[in-house]
Amino acid sequence: MRATMLLADSAQAVEGKLYILGGGWSITGPAPTASAIAIKIEVPWGEANKKHHLKLELLDADNRPFQVPTPTGVLPLKIEFDFEVGRPVGLKQGTPLDFASAINLGPLPLQPDRRYVWKLTIDDKHNEDWELAFTTRPAQTIGPPV
Repeated sequence: MRATMLLADSAQAVEGKLYILGGGWSITGPAPTASAIAIKIEVPWGEANKKHHLKLELLDADNRPFQVPTPTGVLPLKIEFDFEVGRPVGLKQGTPLDFASAINLGPLPLQPDRRYVWKLTIDDKHNEDWELAFTTRPAQTIGPPV
């Protein structure tokens, strides 16, 4: 499988297409802001009509899971779901099929001046090209007038 990911301000997946607003950034913050991850997966012909498991994890610069507060305690930020693409009638044999997904996130409590990576895994397989890194700006300090 091939996967393409893009950070955006917001995104939608409608009828197999991605609609992206404010896409293509790699620096954010330092204040928490909403964001989205647009994902396009090219599913090989032989993998169509099968269930696949997608996992997306946010990791810090030390490759540790980024933790977020939840109603049940502090947990790693992880998004998981299953997907399946079917072969349309009459599609030429061997044609890869597209799967599009848009994941919109509320403001995250990211630390200023840090590096983070979204890591994608499909069916417990990972490719280093399936990583989406970004950095948060340093916190601004307001000092006395000069």
